[in-house]
Amino acid sequence: MQQEPSSLMNRFLNRVEWLGNKLPHPFILFVYFAIAIIIISWIVSQFNVAVEHPTTGEVIEARSLFSGEGLLFMLESMITNFTGFAPLGLILTMMLGIGLAQQVGLFDTFMKATIMRAPTALVTYAIIFAAVLGNIASDAAMIIIPPLAAMVFYSLGRHPIAGMCAGFAGVAAGFTANIIIAGTDALLAGITEEAAQSIIPEASVTPLDNWFFMSVSTFMVILVVGLVTTRIIEPRLGKFDDTYAEPAVLGETATNPSKQEIKGLIYAVIGTVIYLALIGIALLPENSVLRGEDGDSPLLSNIVPIILVWFIIVSVAYGVTVGTIKKTADIPNHMTEAMKSMVPYIVLVFAIAQFIAYFNWTNLSTILAVNTSEFLEGIGFTGLGLMVAFILLAALLNQMITSGSAQWALMAPVFVPMLMLLGYDPAYAQLAYRIGDSASSVLTPLNPYLIMVLGFMKRYDSRMGLGSIISLMIPYAFILLGVWILLFIIWTLLGLPIGPGVGIYLD
Repeated sequence: MQQEPSSLMNRFLNRVEWLGNKLPHPFILFVYFAIAIIIISWIVSQFNVAVEHPTTGEVIEARSLFSGEGLLFMLESMITNFTGFAPLGLILTMMLGIGLAQQVGLFDTFMKATIMRAPTALVTYAIIFAAVLGNIASDAAMIIIPPLAAMVFYSLGRHPIAGMCAGFAGVAAGFTANIIIAGTDALLAGITEEAAQSIIPEASVTPLDNWFFMSVSTFMVILVVGLVTTRIIEPRLGKFDDTYAEPAVLGETATNPSKQEIKGLIYAVIGTVIYLALIGIALLPENSVLRGEDGDSPLLSNIVPIILVWFIIVSVAYGVTVGTIKKTADIPNHMTEAMKSMVPYIVLVFAIAQFIAYFNWTNLSTILAVNTSEFLEGIGFTGLGLMVAFILLAALLNQMITSGSAQWALMAPVFVPMLMLLGYDPAYAQLAYRIGDSASSVLTPLNPYLIMVLGFMKRYDSRMGLGSIISLMIPYAFILLGVWILLFIIWTLLGLPIGPGVGIYLD
């Protein structure tokens, strides 16, 4: 293929990369944001800025952190801001289960079995299916799927780089789509809930709130990425020329899971069926504690611990079968090993939690939300046009801030309250963000996995460069973003629920 993007595109990509590299580490970035809030709150408070709270009617005045009261708040709340940050407990709890499944090898075997055992005619879609569902394992899917997909394509006489593109696009562009509740759902829901409570103190956002839409999105992503691969990427790449490939890579073959690993998967499925049956039995009595009252189901509101138990069950069933769990002590040891990868996130959360707490305490979030929503209503810029613009803004910012949690932690305190005042459910605002963030993630040169995949590609073609991989990812990003927005618009016009008991608008 070796058609580099135009010089204009190259200059644009170079500029994005240069600008992104100038940004500090996300932790330092949020420290700067917190300092900015301290300064801005003092300035705004000097002008006695105030608004009427939209739900209570109370007059809300700007409060300065650059004061005795503000200093005391920062000192007294520093620890509770961190330990009480809703996403922290949710994501760490989810990662205990997800990490255990990853450590025992369950995810690896699932992804390999899905791809290697698929019929030849469906192998492209099997790769993408494994990639999208495999994103629950985050880094593991990024590392396993693209090179495995390349080997499978090469063994079938197809261009290996096309397979790698399909695998990477499935994991990265479809990162937020899944039929299984993942750590991403818990993480984003916690941040959204924190932001929503500045308007409605009792507001609740659960990891299930986007499940209906994201489940449908899973199959949309599989179809779109598959069609882009077969109709655009493969014809563009043409016939594979191994002249520029490393000799060693041409001898690599994808291996099927062993009989014992397949047996482990079967036992994991059996464990899932038994667990679901037990939950079903617990729901049968009319007075079941899991049913709840007035539509408030404890089963849905406590979905994270329920999913944690499921992950433990399937992981133990698989691990004992294949020998990665030989004694009970192996279970916490695997969990401990998995949690090591969460240390950078825990450090980042400390800074994020302070920033959001400062923003809420100063009342700047409410003041900004009220004034902005009134302005948008005044100029008539509401409805779907506004939501599509929000999706595009998220996609644009994703080119600079590649951490999905950091970007949403920055956007949510401003946009969630604003959109709530315009009548939208906070989960709907979160949904719009997820579309823009996911679809555009394959484009940014700051995505470390993009560079990793480029390294894999260079093994098959030493001429591949950053411009080459970006040009291959552009069709995925733009077409997927367009189709996803179209699905979002249709869903909105039909007024369908986006999750169990969750609509588009506030009640």
